[in-house]
Amino acid sequence: MTKRAVTPPGLHTVGPYSPAIRAGDFLFISGQIPLDPQGGLFSGPIEAQTQRCLEQIKEILAAAGGTLKDLVKVTIYLVDMKDFDAVNRAYAAYFDLEPPARACVGVAA
Repeated sequence: MTKRAVTPPGLHTVGPYSPAIRAGDFLFISGQIPLDPQGGLFSGPIEAQTQRCLEQIKEILAAAGGTLKDLVKVTIYLVDMKDFDAVNRAYAAYFDLEPPARACVGVAA
């Protein structure tokens, strides 16, 4: 099977992994955390963190020749489920009438 790493210019990771791997017609995107342009952890309100993660995903998709419309499934991990509504508001701004399937999971920090 042919596979290749997809690494948009300027997109940082916090470990030894690829932002995404293309295998055939599939693109597997690594989990995203909100990073600033220098690769540091982006802090700010959860809405801005959500936007930053989605912008990173857009960059990865663009580097692979895709858009957010090509996403099939998204999994969101939240440390505080009280942020659920705010994340939904920020998330909804990125998708039209056919958003991808999605799960949201509460996790410990």
